[in-house]
Amino acid sequence: MTWSEYTHKKSTKPLGLRIINNGADTFNMITSRRPWLSGLDSGKNQIDSAGKVKLRSPCDFKYVIRHVPQGRASSRELGLVGSELAKFISKNSTVLNASLQRRLIPGVAILKKILSDDENNQNLFRVLRRCNSVVTGVPESRLVGNIAYLKSCGIVGSQLSMLLTRQPWLFVVKESKLRGLVSRVLEMGFAVNTRMLVYALYTVSCMSNETFMRKLELFQSYGFTSDECIAMFRKAPSLLGGSEEKLKLGIEFFINTMKWEKSVLIRAPYCLMYSMETRVFPRFRVLQIMKSKGLLKREPRFINSLNLSEEEFLARFIANSLCASSVSCGNYLDGGVFPGISERGPLVNGTDEDHKDAEKCSSYKQTPTNSFTSASV
Repeated sequence: MTWSEYTHKKSTKPLGLRIINNGADTFNMITSRRPWLSGLDSGKNQIDSAGKVKLRSPCDFKYVIRHVPQGRASSRELGLVGSELAKFISKNSTVLNASLQRRLIPGVAILKKILSDDENNQNLFRVLRRCNSVVTGVPESRLVGNIAYLKSCGIVGSQLSMLLTRQPWLFVVKESKLRGLVSRVLEMGFAVNTRMLVYALYTVSCMSNETFMRKLELFQSYGFTSDECIAMFRKAPSLLGGSEEKLKLGIEFFINTMKWEKSVLIRAPYCLMYSMETRVFPRFRVLQIMKSKGLLKREPRFINSLNLSEEEFLARFIANSLCASSVSCGNYLDGGVFPGISERGPLVNGTDEDHKDAEKCSSYKQTPTNSFTSASV
């Protein structure tokens, strides 16, 4: 019998349909059979706020009634307690179809060993929400085998924990596919037992091989050789994680506007990883205005200004220089010279010229014109 036939078999709605349409009814019906669940203070609220409980068929609810752990001890052993338990069940009910003793408890125990510093099991829930098949859909032997292989490559401790949290599906794929991804990374010059290996593996696992090659071709279209592209990737494995639009915008700005040599980006590819809209363009505009007003004792290296934190940039260029000028530092900040301190807005006491300068800086999304030579890199 198909699901459609089942839903029309009786005159009243099947239990499963009523559950799907009313999260509060689900909570009440479950707790009537499993009183220990009623002790979850915010459990009903979590299910109510979810609006719907994703039970795909009446069989799911039947499993909840019959097979949810009989007491608090079992739930604590799983690491699913309190409001997080209700919230997780309300959105991931299919996890209850897995055997508690054969799948859930052993699988969760393995994950918790990797996520050793996981306060309140937040990362555990994050892993299960992203890929609950890590404890329900694959044999325990595959999970253990993939973990052992990654450790043999030198991915251990916090790196293994990071990879599990960000890309849990790597732990449930066939080992042959995992080995294939690692082999691709090793062929590009990475080595086992090095700290960059995990970041390269994460990056290549986030996209298809076609997308990866298309991003390399984007760099080559601006004159970078294949070896130079790989060299940049080895220095900053997360570089190719950015969108093609972002990479193109960054390359064109640094090469065409700033007149940087390609060698600068090869040495410091991380510059392309900074946000162009909220970091690169605003700082460039600030330095342009300061230079035009004669507020710079010497022309700074732009690459150094990019590496500064927001607080350091403000202290070094805004507070010291602008507060010493005839225009107050507060006026520039209020006018939106530096995004993140204030959104675009009017100056309170500045002159007409100051308003124009702030207006220029607040429109940082427009590609700025160049006033810094390649010597100021």
